Amino acid sequence: MMLKDKNKTKILVVCGPTGIGKTAAVIQTAGRFGGEIVSADSMQIYRHMDIGTAKPSFSERREIPHHLVDIIDPDKPFDAVQYAAAAGQIIADLENKGRLPFIVGGTGLYIKALVHGLFTDKTSDPSIRGELKETASRNGLNALYEQLCEADPKAAKKIHPNDAYRIIRALEVYRVTGKALTEFHDRHRFSDHRYSALKIGLNMERASLYDRINKRVDAMISAGLVGEVRRLLDMGYSERLKSMQSIGYRHMTDFIRNRLPWDEAVRTMKRDTRRYAKRQLTWFRADPEIVWFEPGQTGDIKEKVDEFLAAG
Repeated sequence: MMLKDKNKTKILVVCGPTGIGKTAAVIQTAGRFGGEIVSADSMQIYRHMDIGTAKPSFSERREIPHHLVDIIDPDKPFDAVQYAAAAGQIIADLENKGRLPFIVGGTGLYIKALVHGLFTDKTSDPSIRGELKETASRNGLNALYEQLCEADPKAAKKIHPNDAYRIIRALEVYRVTGKALTEFHDRHRFSDHRYSALKIGLNMERASLYDRINKRVDAMISAGLVGEVRRLLDMGYSERLKSMQSIGYRHMTDFIRNRLPWDEAVRTMKRDTRRYAKRQLTWFRADPEIVWFEPGQTGDIKEKVDEFLAAG
């Protein structure tokens, strides 16, 4: 499905699970249409985190300009609201230059925030957030996670027990509003359209995707992922940071800190990456506006983009 509105800026969204080959597919497509890539990846925003986030190579970035990659340090906060504002400004600049924005990534909430906006209810309270942080410091993060399991079990299932930022955020919303964070997400999902968007989803047969993921983890390790994580720790970045709790980084940290043997660290990294890909697919499949292709169908993708742009 295409979202058409002659009065709205046209954008291309290319989404899908981790490891599917989104960047490669877009590199083959964007040049034909004078496109530039606006990353929608919540990990590629961080500096110094290159291997574990599978950032596009410098040659790929030279071939097609990329935006919102390497924009903040790993200890700085960044959320979907900030993403939508930053990406929106870049889209406006690209439109002024006559360039076509390709929004590329697997962070569904970032894409939703950009294309559809987020709910506007008051859900923040610095004093409550501070109280929750103090509780985590005093009693441990697990105490807060147990509270979240009772208050919003649907959110708890989607949040890793070590993800302090998201646990605190979900509990903050519940304390401020008396409603579960998932209730806001469900109510708002796909309700408004800020742009005229063609949404392209990439997927493939599950066993093939999982094989790609396993091989990509092996490639990350061969490229020096352990050394990258050691450097981050040596630079003073806490393993408790949201960025350092992400897939790959927490697994390698557990190995470095002697909490996991090597084989188990690699096994669980592959397992958790596959599970993450499954969750991403569940999110994107809930959006009926996405048109699905396999990564190798670049010719068909170009035809669909031609059709979208020609529609006026």
